Amino acid sequence: MSNAPQVPWPELPTAAWRETYATLHLWTQIIGKIRLARSPWLNHSWHVVLYVSARGLTTSPIPDRSRTFQIDLDFIDHALRISTSDGAQRQFALAGQSVAGFYAGVMAALAELGIDVAIDEMPNELPDPVRFSLDHQHATYDPDAVRRLFQILVNADQVFKQFRTGFLGKASPVHFFWGSFDLAVTRFSGRRAPRHPGGVPHLSDDVACEAYSHEVSSAGFWPGSGAVDYPAFYCYAYPEPAGFRTAGVRPAAAFFSEALGEFILPYDAVRTAAEPDKALLEFLQSTYEAAADAAKWDRDALECAPGQPRRVRAI
Repeated sequence: MSNAPQVPWPELPTAAWRETYATLHLWTQIIGKIRLARSPWLNHSWHVVLYVSARGLTTSPIPDRSRTFQIDLDFIDHALRISTSDGAQRQFALAGQSVAGFYAGVMAALAELGIDVAIDEMPNELPDPVRFSLDHQHATYDPDAVRRLFQILVNADQVFKQFRTGFLGKASPVHFFWGSFDLAVTRFSGRRAPRHPGGVPHLSDDVACEAYSHEVSSAGFWPGSGAVDYPAFYCYAYPEPAGFRTAGVRPAAAFFSEALGEFILPYDAVRTAAEPDKALLEFLQSTYEAAADAAKWDRDALECAPGQPRRVRAI
């Protein structure tokens, strides 16, 4: 394990870690599906997500009769760890694991802990899916690249949480969706939305329709692929109101991607900014304002001043 100091906003070009990215994406789907199998449904699939922890990504506690268990991807020691509320623990190293090997290791560790769980082995939201237990192709793990990703997630998690404090309406936690492999935070106007058309590859239309049952402005961080093959921050509105995509947003490097139907701010524009946190907050705030203004949200009722430590919100 390296003790070298971390660059606050490190480089992470997608091409340099593409194979590790693909492997890690599938690993997160395995542990996410375990949480899905054991957790009661929460609006907008919030019960399936992972969270940024002090060491990587975590499921948070999952019910198991009179106890709970938690699965952690530790990106400092580069290990998979399963802990239970009665003190038991199992772990194994991430390096050298194929998706099939990782799946077998997780299921064996759960069985040793007396946790009986079965999941749908087919990956979601990915082209050409292969059952986890049969996927020996994806087996790359670059610890340095993963550590860089983790630092970016830590940074984004903090800024997203700060952004979340300026909203009184319904808002999601800051959480990590393993289907699309992005860290996200979502604001709601309080109004119902038209039924989502579905059609997300390898995702139930019922899930997509429930996720977008209400009008949203959603922002996040994504390592990139396809039309935006580089790490980036994004913001979209559902349903997209007239005038949203032509709105002026900040900072200057932000643009509307016609291919994705979202505003995009390249990660490198944040990383190289004089004040990265400020640049990211400008993007989050200005894209939210673009959505809220275009859709005529009741901003006076929904917004408040950003929160500050140890200071009660003024009423």
